[in-house]
Amino acid sequence: MADLKTKQHDGDPEAFLNSVENDKRREDSFTVMRLMEEITGAPAKMWGETIVGFGSYDYTYASGREGTWMLVGFAPRKATLTLYIQSGFDNFGTLLGKLGKHKTGKSCLYIKKLEDVDMDVLRQIIAESVDHMKKTNP
Repeated sequence: MADLKTKQHDGDPEAFLNSVENDKRREDSFTVMRLMEEITGAPAKMWGETIVGFGSYDYTYASGREGTWMLVGFAPRKATLTLYIQSGFDNFGTLLGKLGKHKTGKSCLYIKKLEDVDMDVLRQIIAESVDHMKKTNP
């Protein structure tokens, strides 16, 4: 069974974020970092080369594969700020409708600029996802 390549390590999240070339993306990244730290109560940690994550949980798939993953995290990509909302979006239809300009994947929330979204709604989505993950992955 292959090992998960993206793992938490001792890299410096602030140094990583300071290396983000796009000024707006860098500024938005620091805002998201502070928001996620506040919601989770966990410090920012590097996961792999480009993901900043907060907290963690252990999982086991039906296949027997086990691992540890972040409760919530984000990555400042070239095109978007990608937020990893581990609970997925099945229960967030109403909130997503109020969020503002965004796109979603299975558990990824793609935002070009934070000014395009309602920060109170974003805070609620992150908090509800973290609560869900803590309850379902004690």
